[in-house]
Amino acid sequence: MTHILNADLHCHSVVSDGTLTPEALAERAKANGVELWSLTDHDEIGGQQRAMAAARAQGMGYLTGAEISVTFLNQTVHIVGLGFDADNEDLRQGLQRTRGGRKERAMEMSDGLAKVGIKNAYEGALTYVGNPELISRTHFARFLVETGVCKETSEVFRKYLTEGKPGYVPHRWANLKDAVRWITDAGGMAVVAHPARYKFTPNEEFALFTEFKGHGGQGVEVVTGSHTAAEFVTYAGTAKEFGLAASRGSDFHSPDESHTELGSLPYLPGGLTPVWELLRDRIQ
Repeated sequence: MTHILNADLHCHSVVSDGTLTPEALAERAKANGVELWSLTDHDEIGGQQRAMAAARAQGMGYLTGAEISVTFLNQTVHIVGLGFDADNEDLRQGLQRTRGGRKERAMEMSDGLAKVGIKNAYEGALTYVGNPELISRTHFARFLVETGVCKETSEVFRKYLTEGKPGYVPHRWANLKDAVRWITDAGGMAVVAHPARYKFTPNEEFALFTEFKGHGGQGVEVVTGSHTAAEFVTYAGTAKEFGLAASRGSDFHSPDESHTELGSLPYLPGGLTPVWELLRDRIQ
């Protein structure tokens, strides 16, 4: 398998903060020409068996996946795990601990919104949640759009749910070392998700990749929904600089919200080692 493969190794279902079932995502991915797929719900692997069965039914290759929330230098960073054993107990328990703080955080967010006149946001957000353990800012955003407070979810984030705004509450996630270890100890590969999204200085970004690699991380998303064409080139360079394999994924959440459709990204740039070459034995 070469870098010219329509692999989509980053998307979300109703098990976390997407709006489609694993089965509907598999169908959509197949319809868009995806050949190798992974469902990477946030801090949750409860949809893996369904996704794997759906991929098989659609005739696609499948890699197990998850997107783990990590706190690094006081910022939230996402680490995607691919090709791990979804029955690994340490991984399951680690993800459960990471999910644990979400309900308390959501209630604090609701209190903050109530102070600016937006009532019952917690209850409202819950109506959009497939899994109450995984209530997130996205669910609040959908509620605020549905009730007419804002026109679209991006406006909700800008006005209410980012640092300094009334509904923002930080969350202490897993640390980088633990997240990478859970993935690698379960036989998988850890990948830095959408690195251009983080607001790190060049020195801080260098520290992230150095520490990530030191803990056993092996990959970076080069081609992803939130990266520009220039950023594909930048992070292809990062992959080469740190000796990391390159991944590709849309980060698709919903037909109504996502700017990048499943399977629609450009191929990985040449000269890189695709993650799927190193994970060949893990493809189901």
